[in-house]
Amino acid sequence: MSNTSTQAPTSAPVQIKWWVKGDWNGLFGLGTNVLLNVIVLSGLCLAVVHMPDNIVYGRVLPALGIALPLGNIWYALLARRLARRENRTDVAALPYGPSVPHMFIVVLVVMLPVYIQSGDPLKAWRAGLAWAFIVGVIILLGAIFGPWIRKWTPRAAMLGALAGISLTFISMSPAAQMWEAPWIAFVTFGFILVGWLGFKKMPLGIPVGLIAVIAGTVIAWIAVLAGWSNILKPSAVAESIATLGLYLPFPTGDVINGMQDIAPLLATAIPLGIYNFTEAMTNVESAAAAGDRYSARQILTADGLGAIVGSFLGSPFPPAVYIGHPGWKAVGGRIGYSLVTGIVVAVVCFSGLVGLFLGIFPMQALVPILLYIGLVIGAQATSVSALRYAPAIILAMLPSLAQWASGLIDNSLGAAGTNAAKVGFDNLAGNGVIYQGLQLFGSGAVLVGILLGAITVFVIDHKMYAAAITSGICAVLSFFGLINAVAVGINASPGVSLGYAFLAILLLGFGWAGRKDKEVVLKDDLLFVNGTLMRGLELHSNLNGAELVKETKTAPKYRMHDIGGVHPGMYEVDSGGVAVEGELYTLPLDVLLRVVEGEPAGLYRGAVELEDGSVVPGVLYEEALAKKHPEIKDGSWRRHVSSKK
Repeated sequence: MSNTSTQAPTSAPVQIKWWVKGDWNGLFGLGTNVLLNVIVLSGLCLAVVHMPDNIVYGRVLPALGIALPLGNIWYALLARRLARRENRTDVAALPYGPSVPHMFIVVLVVMLPVYIQSGDPLKAWRAGLAWAFIVGVIILLGAIFGPWIRKWTPRAAMLGALAGISLTFISMSPAAQMWEAPWIAFVTFGFILVGWLGFKKMPLGIPVGLIAVIAGTVIAWIAVLAGWSNILKPSAVAESIATLGLYLPFPTGDVINGMQDIAPLLATAIPLGIYNFTEAMTNVESAAAAGDRYSARQILTADGLGAIVGSFLGSPFPPAVYIGHPGWKAVGGRIGYSLVTGIVVAVVCFSGLVGLFLGIFPMQALVPILLYIGLVIGAQATSVSALRYAPAIILAMLPSLAQWASGLIDNSLGAAGTNAAKVGFDNLAGNGVIYQGLQLFGSGAVLVGILLGAITVFVIDHKMYAAAITSGICAVLSFFGLINAVAVGINASPGVSLGYAFLAILLLGFGWAGRKDKEVVLKDDLLFVNGTLMRGLELHSNLNGAELVKETKTAPKYRMHDIGGVHPGMYEVDSGGVAVEGELYTLPLDVLLRVVEGEPAGLYRGAVELEDGSVVPGVLYEEALAKKHPEIKDGSWRRHVSSKK
């Protein structure tokens, strides 16, 4: 949830600035994050696929220098539009950059096998371009269905899956790198902890991200120049100067040439394309939980077009909306940080500065920023969700953990010149490594996490039919190999598909058996308000940290009275009721407790039926007490208050 609630629509227009002081923190945080990823992907291209320098610095990076800034500019415009529409100054733009999981997948799963088979790095590069193009097309298709999927998918499931990524792929590798040189990393991380989590200002107002990276880099160079460490090589800095120059992007037909052998690419492009748009939706949901509600369709369209444009210009690395919006918003980032990050990245990619950065900055001074983002996203999943959904959140995390673990096993065995099949699955299982189970569980990890989390949320809320339908969807997806399968195909994972089918039948049975149950499960992360808690009224500040879902009305079965001119009192009646106007909010537990503690005597939290038939928690009043006061016959406290002025 955001730290500020949506401002009242009647407030005076506020000035929306392109740049605020907090954007410096966001710039040095996100900018370092994106530049780190650009440095890593450049190193992968050069060291793993052995691409020539002229391809990496002359084609791949200039293509990113176009695709990334276009996305950052678009996201900045969306943020400014949202800020104007809601008359707020606390809107933060979504972060944007090269997708981290895709970086490693396109290099290790797509390009490296082609290079090993053919010995031609250019052929491998073209295969990567074709793969990125296919991913972009799938993401555009996701833009059509994504908003609908987001509407019906529980927030806890999406944020749980996102937390799984943050704890594994975002956090674990940086943490391991930090412990390789803690004498550097701990200093950088210390500044980040104190500045971004402890909210302490740095000396002279220097941005936290900047002082953190500089401090770690200075310590590293002192150690190198004193002969205490060889973590950096001065000769590498001199050699990198040769890569400086002006590199401009240009479109070619290389992506078309790469599609000559398209079948192997589909095996990873289809599930990864689905992964990309589901991750994008979870990141959009994460931003909404922090108070900034963006259109999933607009975000997915930008991601898809970025991948397609980049592939024609020479980049096999699809860009994506980044995980971490709440973190950058928390440190003060608003609109400018994302916009300027795109401009800085463009300058770096067009000039060949990446090579120089590879020589100057130690990785241990950069990766603590990634660990910070992992911590923030992991914490958000539980802090903005109802406590009863905690098991669903944990289950949604596990597929990413399985995918991360199986990847480590594959990389370790590959480094030893073997693989799991050669070692023997039984031998691995005998030593506590359930490789085949991990591989299946982690295949399509984000989508699997969302689906399993959704099933669990539906069961917790006693929505057995919804849980059964979701299980059926899992059965279909696994049948075609899009989740929990080694490869895409027909009947790709029969055991898993059958298991999901059995689960769906079981849940249908429980749903049928409980069809006459009248029990209503109230969602403690929702609250319908109809009085002084509404926007622009006296107690609205008690909802700071809540997010407005919509303006709505109750079913026409309530009456409302003016309780001493201070607040309304609403109660349910069997007949002769009216539809009461109000607002529906999502809110974390701490905000709910603050609301309950601040309510006047006689008010209590109970079930309220809305005009669409849904039943949510609302603020009610004792009927006997309410009838002693004047009735508000049109059901609108806001109009009633205005008429008295």
